[in-house]
Amino acid sequence: MGSGGRPPDSGPSGGSRRSPLDMTHARRRLRRLGTAMAARAAAAAAGTRAMARRIGRTPPPPGPFRPGFWRSPIRGPWLTSVFGLLLLVGIPVLFVTGMLSYAAYNPDLGPLNDQTPDKGLLGFYLFDWPTHPYWLYRLTQGVHITLGVVLVPVLLAKLWSVIPKLFEWLPVRTVAHGLERLSLLMLVGGVIFEFVTGILNIQLYYVFPGSFYTLHFYGAWVFIAAFVVHVALRLGRMTRALGSRDLAAELRTGVADTRPEPPDPDGLVPAAPAAPTMSRRGAVGMVGAGSLLLLVVTAGQSIGGRLRTTALLAPHNRNPGSGPNGFQINKTAAAVGVSLSHVGPSWRLEVRGRGPAAVFTREQLLTMRQYAAALPIACVEGWSTADQHWSGLRLADLAAMSGLPDADSVLVESVQPPGPYSSVVLRGNQIHDPRALLALRVNGADLSLDHGYPARVIVPANPGVNNTKWVHRLTFRT
Repeated sequence: MGSGGRPPDSGPSGGSRRSPLDMTHARRRLRRLGTAMAARAAAAAAGTRAMARRIGRTPPPPGPFRPGFWRSPIRGPWLTSVFGLLLLVGIPVLFVTGMLSYAAYNPDLGPLNDQTPDKGLLGFYLFDWPTHPYWLYRLTQGVHITLGVVLVPVLLAKLWSVIPKLFEWLPVRTVAHGLERLSLLMLVGGVIFEFVTGILNIQLYYVFPGSFYTLHFYGAWVFIAAFVVHVALRLGRMTRALGSRDLAAELRTGVADTRPEPPDPDGLVPAAPAAPTMSRRGAVGMVGAGSLLLLVVTAGQSIGGRLRTTALLAPHNRNPGSGPNGFQINKTAAAVGVSLSHVGPSWRLEVRGRGPAAVFTREQLLTMRQYAAALPIACVEGWSTADQHWSGLRLADLAAMSGLPDADSVLVESVQPPGPYSSVVLRGNQIHDPRALLALRVNGADLSLDHGYPARVIVPANPGVNNTKWVHRLTFRT
């Protein structure tokens, strides 16, 4: 230790600590760097603010982007909130009944029942679809379709009441404002998409690029997500707007006494209102009358009876003919490519399960014990038949005949050429319901070709498209 007990200084490669002078210089350099970066950031922020001010001073283009374009004196938060309240009640019912329709297809039984690609978590469902009461699907889908049609005037009125917001200038002012505008775009686009595709499906007018089932399914989730966000953002404002005016008083106010609402932060109230040509009472009454008219010309296809003759918008309201087979048909034999050659004397029913397959002619099936059930056909388009009197073999008996009396499912295959719903899988509770039949006759007569001759499935509360027609093979499984 020739240096008085201190270790000798290391050279450049010896890893010695920096001197205090070097550390001071380093700190100064860091401070200068930080000051320069802060100055640049401030300059950038100032430039951004200046640009925003310049953009903000940009006059809106002519037409609907200018505040003076929208002049109706009845437009305002109160009227918007009245229509919004109706949709706030109706749209959740539509969504729930739509999800019930999804569950009715037993989507977990495989791609034959649920053809939605990559559904992931969106394809969840909470319970197995029951067979009791037998009219369950007729009720839930009838409500879904009828309510959807009835809400069309309300939806159009709501869009009319907020249309100035869609042409707001500037379109995006801040990040938060941009996110709100995006949710509004998803909300408006989603609701229009869902209603338009749903109504086209009711009319059997398939012009969309792809499967209605898939498009409507994903569209529903996009729309309901935007709807929830919109309700969370606007519920407080809607509540305050509804409380700002008395409904009974508004319904007593005529055109001459109609006055604009006070200015609102959302810009729904016109800056330069025109003279009123309609009162708020008239607007609410017109929308209500439109919804009532649509109810009258739609609901009969689900309710049936004498009201069926009023269902002018129902595509299946056409006269289906007379006689035992004179009731509505979803898809005809010709439409799906089934001809008499498929179901002639060579037709056989094949029943598979445990052991060798059993094969039967129709005459052999008719010699077995027959059972009867009074069941309707209810379809996704919202129409349904009255109860028809079916007779044939119980699916439970056929399961026992296959060697699997406790079968958990059955694959039902049609002679129909391969395509959507040419085959279906039924759940165990559907097999074992005593009213679930392989029907051979209806209303005392043989099935017609369009109704599924020589044999079809009929199951309580089952969507009509899953009551497979022209059956030629049953494969029971455990």
